[in-house]
Amino acid sequence: MVANRIEEDVLVHAYRVMKRIRTFETRISKEFAAGTVPGMTHLYIGQEAVAAGVCAHLTDNDYTASTHRGHGHAIAKGAEIRGMALELFRKGEGVCKGKGGSMHIADVSRGMLGANAIVGGAAPLAIGAALSAKLRAKGNMAVAFAGDGATNQGTTFEAMNMAVVLNLPVLFAIENNGYGEHTGNEYATGADITKRTKGFGLPCERVDGTDFFEVYDAMERVVNRARTGKGPSAIEAVAMRWHGHFEGDPQNYRDKREIEKLRKTADPLVKFLQRVEADRLIDLSILAQVDEAVTQEVSEAVDYALQAPPPNPAELLTDVYGSY
Repeated sequence: MVANRIEEDVLVHAYRVMKRIRTFETRISKEFAAGTVPGMTHLYIGQEAVAAGVCAHLTDNDYTASTHRGHGHAIAKGAEIRGMALELFRKGEGVCKGKGGSMHIADVSRGMLGANAIVGGAAPLAIGAALSAKLRAKGNMAVAFAGDGATNQGTTFEAMNMAVVLNLPVLFAIENNGYGEHTGNEYATGADITKRTKGFGLPCERVDGTDFFEVYDAMERVVNRARTGKGPSAIEAVAMRWHGHFEGDPQNYRDKREIEKLRKTADPLVKFLQRVEADRLIDLSILAQVDEAVTQEVSEAVDYALQAPPPNPAELLTDVYGSY
């Protein structure tokens, strides 16, 4: 079983990533309801195992391009919680100096090229990063995160085709969370996502996106292909989102019983704990310490961010243009 091949420190790190995502976004949901979070925010809760499983194989020298639902990707790629909290509250000390906010959060120092408000916008960015990685020939790779809705965008199709033509070290991580905005995937997508992706010449497999071990195992195969010059791949990770398309979305397009069932039967953190306990992979007391530390970390980060000063008006026009 794949679990037996994963070292304990990797598993503890993966759990910490998922716990950080869950705890951070739960607090952000409450803050948004209280009116303290400017602008829109889209939560990742229910999909934590995808980001954790994919990014467990990446380094700071690998690249990720994200979606408008990008907090989980940023945390999994190593972005600091305090910097992210400051960014979401549009504070000057934020990871993007308060200029990006939720839908454009980025940490280039970690290879996280940014969340993207454009549906399907990550794929072209990722293949550009993958092309640079190929030309530098240092064994690095890129990941394009995309929702099921983004698989219906021409930008994604063109990126998949170019990735195959140029044999790029890139993964298309398709997170099928059931809904493209307010429209069910079964209605909006004219063909099976995995089969359609294979039509571009991409090896693609479907995994349970709520099971860290399935995602981790599939990603291991992807990384081996990418780093040995065998080209691009895709993964369709199925993990239904628990919250609305955006915070405040009444979700009248889905049965509320569906959400209740997901919380009871498809919780990535619960499934992870059940697996490690059943296979005796980690002493649960260690993960209990992680719970305590993450709860404190998120609480302190958000409390600090709420009191931090806004950006300096003098920096309004900085970071607007790049020099080449």
